[in-house]
Amino acid sequence: MNYKETLYLPSTGFPMKANLAQREPEMLAAWDRSDIYAKLQAARAGRPKFVLHDGPPYANGHIHLGTAMNKILKDIIVKSKSMEDFLAPYVPGWDCHGLPIESAMLKELKETKPKTGEEGDFRRRCRQYAEKYIDVQRAEFKRLGVLGQWAKPYITMDPRYESITLRELGKFAAAGSVYKSRKPVYWCAQCVTALAEAEVEYDEHHTPSIYVKFPLVDDVTDVIPAAQGYQVSVAIWTTTPWTIPANLALAFHPEFDYVLVDAGGGEALIMAERLAAICMETFGKPLKILATFKAPPLERRRARHPLGYRDSLILLADFVTLDSGTGIVHIAPGHGQEDYEISLQYGLPAYAPVDDHGKFTAEVPEWEGRFVFDANADINKALKEKGFLLGEHDETHQYPYCWRCKQPIIFRSTEQWFISMAEGDLRGKALAEIDATRWIPAWGHDRIHGMVENRPDWCISRQRSWGVPIVAFTCAKCGELHFSRELIDRVADIFEQETADAWFDRDVKDLLPPGFTCRKCAAAEFKKERDILDVWFDSGVSYAAVCETDPQLGAPVDLYLEGSDQHRGWFHSTLLAAVGTRGRAPYKTVLTHGFVVDGEGRKMSKSLGNTIAPDEIINRYGAEILRLWSASSDYRDDIRISDQIVAGLVDGYRKVRNTIRFLLGCLGDFDPAAHAVPEDRLEDLDRYILAVWEGVKQRLYKAYDDYDFHLVYHQLLNFCSVELSSFYLDVSKDTLYADRADAPRRRSAQTTIRLLTDEMLRVMAPIFSFTADEAWQFLPGREGESVHLARFAPAQPARLDRDLLERWRQLLEVRAVVTKAVEVARDKGLVRASLEGELTIAAPAAARDLLAGYGDRLDRIFQTAAVHLVETLPGAADATGETLGGVQVKVEPTWAPKCPRCWNRDESVGRDHPEVCSRCAAVLTARG
Repeated sequence: MNYKETLYLPSTGFPMKANLAQREPEMLAAWDRSDIYAKLQAARAGRPKFVLHDGPPYANGHIHLGTAMNKILKDIIVKSKSMEDFLAPYVPGWDCHGLPIESAMLKELKETKPKTGEEGDFRRRCRQYAEKYIDVQRAEFKRLGVLGQWAKPYITMDPRYESITLRELGKFAAAGSVYKSRKPVYWCAQCVTALAEAEVEYDEHHTPSIYVKFPLVDDVTDVIPAAQGYQVSVAIWTTTPWTIPANLALAFHPEFDYVLVDAGGGEALIMAERLAAICMETFGKPLKILATFKAPPLERRRARHPLGYRDSLILLADFVTLDSGTGIVHIAPGHGQEDYEISLQYGLPAYAPVDDHGKFTAEVPEWEGRFVFDANADINKALKEKGFLLGEHDETHQYPYCWRCKQPIIFRSTEQWFISMAEGDLRGKALAEIDATRWIPAWGHDRIHGMVENRPDWCISRQRSWGVPIVAFTCAKCGELHFSRELIDRVADIFEQETADAWFDRDVKDLLPPGFTCRKCAAAEFKKERDILDVWFDSGVSYAAVCETDPQLGAPVDLYLEGSDQHRGWFHSTLLAAVGTRGRAPYKTVLTHGFVVDGEGRKMSKSLGNTIAPDEIINRYGAEILRLWSASSDYRDDIRISDQIVAGLVDGYRKVRNTIRFLLGCLGDFDPAAHAVPEDRLEDLDRYILAVWEGVKQRLYKAYDDYDFHLVYHQLLNFCSVELSSFYLDVSKDTLYADRADAPRRRSAQTTIRLLTDEMLRVMAPIFSFTADEAWQFLPGREGESVHLARFAPAQPARLDRDLLERWRQLLEVRAVVTKAVEVARDKGLVRASLEGELTIAAPAAARDLLAGYGDRLDRIFQTAAVHLVETLPGAADATGETLGGVQVKVEPTWAPKCPRCWNRDESVGRDHPEVCSRCAAVLTARG
């Protein structure tokens, strides 16, 4: 007889081979056909809301691993909150305006800027380009298993969004917070536009470092009598020689001690006392101090510009330091924020003889048309030839770069639009809101706090074409600027119907109210402002354009989640935009993740050849593996990826899948409605594994709430590998395979496995989105068509029976001693496997009573042929343990015959049946 056919072996349609790359698209199509997202929102209607607001990726190019990870993490959060019974909508968005798309279109047209009068057509090309990549990225994000409102995302170039962006600017205008001024800003000569602080990154930069002397024009012997008879010069130091032509002043600190130093040949130099020794050593001259003095009496004295352009004014400034240089700062008001601010106090202009392309203008005739960095060497040469160069050397230091074109930028004075950080106490209110926000990790608080505390006014204008125009009008006759909320709101109404292209398509008269005239000269001719809004203002007002206008969302929202670079980007701009108009932050919690790096922790770059496209992993292993990768590491730090790391995830996935498949297989003949056993009547072993699972489950719920997804992944993997596969399922196989189909012990195990599988699939679903839903289809008595419509199983504290857990803790400690003893016996050649051995266990009376309480189940728990309990062993123990007051275990080979059906060694073999044990004989009789 083929006894295998009489066993209840696992049987399920859930396949062993995942074939994720092929099966996932089929599941996505099924989700779309069923409209799972809409059904989920309907099912949670009326429940408390949890809103994660999507920071919009830029609609340019394909997604990369960083954007993929970001979307997956958001999806895990939204799905977990939905399963916690929150109404958790997810509205994805795209950032569409800005330089990358404009540059791509200009490159395609082989132009450097849109032709005058053709800006509207150019913008429509930009719009089409953005639409193309929205569709590309939408498909790529959906392929990751991300559920959301993909059919109706928010898009910053939509007419309604553009109009709201403009209205938000109008609110700042009404508050008197917006002004236009000529002042230094970050300027990218490559991109030909001003930059926000969020668009600047720092990198190592090699520059010439020079010491220059400025001869004094005014007599200073009344302040420094020792200067009598010397040609006195002020020594300065700079790492930007190209700014020397723009010098207008020299800044001393009002409290530092300065010295007059003999430089030989009838010359003397002024420098800070603390830096004099280093300076003179650099100049190759001995240090001979002629006098020590304070700087205030020198205020407003004059020195001669070393290139002969003009005189330079001596002034006092608290920002001067003694960290390096000479203790005296060369001031070019048009090329530095601090230079500009101190110069305002002295009535100096923001002079910047540099054009939009970073080239000197005709105001510097010697180097007119030269790019400023290229002119450094010639400027140094001219200073040397004129006798004003005291010393030079090359220096490497951190310098600002444009984060788009990766080229070094300059500070340049231009006319720009700004939002004041002082008006309405925007800075103070923003800092207070930072304190009121939860930052994860906590260091995010200090990072953004420091940025806001020290930032200048927000430069909101850009000299480009693809964006939301700044609505302002200049009188063609007298130059009076007209900028008001009323004008802005009128144009916003037009934008809402026609898009912001109307600014370029319509005549200026069509944009102004009928009969509008200049308030200063009554003229009726006007010019439109040419600048557009900073794209960070665009995305920064998304809380207003998206969350406040959508009843399913609302503001402030529960969570923002983006990369840690967004402390200076979106987190920053949306904070200022919201606080400036609402007096509060747009978010309650801000969570950041790190950046994707290779297996060695290096930044990914094409030059290193270490980049990996999401498609490479998806097409080979499936998106599920990308989801596991996103969840398996503590994403608050940088996240590593390599072939080895992916291989480890594939192995972990396989273990989980195989466990789920085995669980489902054990339920092949189980109908929960007919066969389920009440939990309080389950077998002791089954109640124990449910107690263990309950503890794990509650830790997983907490990990989801704390956004610790790596803990979810690893604890799930550990439970499947250790608690289930290595113990519970191994011990239960005999009952599941060989007992009578409706035996109470077997139905107890099946009930337990059904409960475990149901609850595990629910808790897995936010991370293992494809696999959990695939397995859900094979779960007997499942709730609903998709696991993503289900809720987390409620916590059941009653399962955590302390006496039960303590009993099994002790029992498993004895099992560990048994395992050691079996290994010893195997090494001695007494047994080949644990089922061939009989145990003799010696233990104190209380321990024997505990073990005896499990009766004939002990041999299944220990997986041996038989267990004998004694007070003392007749011979030496094979293994001992301290548990239960001391346990000794002896293993001997069993002489009981092997049952060909269940493979157990049992003395009853042949008693009730010619070949099988009594248990199997009864089963065969019942089967007929």
